[in-house]
Amino acid sequence: MRAQESNGHERGTARRTLLGAAVLGAGGAALGLPGTANADERHGGGGYRSLPRPTVIGHRGASGYRPEHTFGSYQLALDLGADVVEAGDLVPTKDGHLVCRHEPEIGGTTDVSAHPEFAGRKTTKTLDGVATTGWFTEDFTLAELKTLRAVERIPANRPHNTLYNGRWEIPTFEEVLRWQDEQTRRRGKQVWIYPETKHPTYFRALGLGLEERVAKLLRKYGKDKKDSPVILQSFEPGSVQRLDQLVDNPLVVLLSAANTRPWDFVAAGDPRTVADLVTPAGLKWIASYAQGIGPTLDLVIPKDAAGNLTRPTTLVADAHRAGLILHPYTMRNENPFLPADFREGTAVDAYGDPFGAFKVYFETGIDGVFSDNADTAVLARADFLGR
Repeated sequence: MRAQESNGHERGTARRTLLGAAVLGAGGAALGLPGTANADERHGGGGYRSLPRPTVIGHRGASGYRPEHTFGSYQLALDLGADVVEAGDLVPTKDGHLVCRHEPEIGGTTDVSAHPEFAGRKTTKTLDGVATTGWFTEDFTLAELKTLRAVERIPANRPHNTLYNGRWEIPTFEEVLRWQDEQTRRRGKQVWIYPETKHPTYFRALGLGLEERVAKLLRKYGKDKKDSPVILQSFEPGSVQRLDQLVDNPLVVLLSAANTRPWDFVAAGDPRTVADLVTPAGLKWIASYAQGIGPTLDLVIPKDAAGNLTRPTTLVADAHRAGLILHPYTMRNENPFLPADFREGTAVDAYGDPFGAFKVYFETGIDGVFSDNADTAVLARADFLGR
């Protein structure tokens, strides 16, 4: 997901009723969610019935244990029990291939700085209004990127992950789609993925539009249907709207801090902020083309000045009334990423009490959560459901 993250994604229309049923899983009944004619009715029902609630989404794989967006990370997320793997923050190469990186700048997630042949590629660009220095995927061909290897992005918090630096290459989205099929066959159950279009306005201006490339690959592999096991997401509502016109997959709008504006809004002069989008009117607008939202956890339960959790907002209830599911982000085990009241000690690489935090978030009624530690999330869910 995007760099700007929280520390920590009654009868309704046909499709959204089915989505609610899916995230509840075997232990519950379908969510009765109100709604008006919207994207659900255009797209029909889907395969969410197979997903338990709360759904555990492996954030960039099992990035609490392996360098993110690698097949090592994706594979481990499944092994640890993730219901869905966020296999793909999608960014393009110079020659138009989609690859999986947290950001187009790859200085912090690959060993590119150790490659003297690419020293001259280091540059400064303005990425969504922010001057960013490093190496960018759009300046490399796929063949060149395949000579690089992934490294741990936050080694101070995850020193043990550096053991795996250099082990895995950068995956392409097409490789992920093939891997998904292979894992589905191998495990005897459907594997779900949750790719994101990254900085779509930025890339469209470069002639590297993301949505059409995503749609083309999904169609190639027969995964562009209403019940396909691929959920698509973006921080830019315009990207989700574009995807809604191209494919029938379930769609999710990611929402950052309340006082921020999606970059496509900034580029178009749209004055709305995330705070506007989480009002009942804003959620109704999102529900006209998407099936869910992925809010930062702070939009579900704000923190006080000391970083402690306060009272939940009405977002969960408001979103459900609009017929939307909620998959907030991101739960991590390490102290700095937890609410202050769930930290233990001060070590930046030590675990706090994520189980306590999971319980509080699950009690709000969220439909799932992105987590870097799928095993912790699965155990927390079992505790919450009394299993």
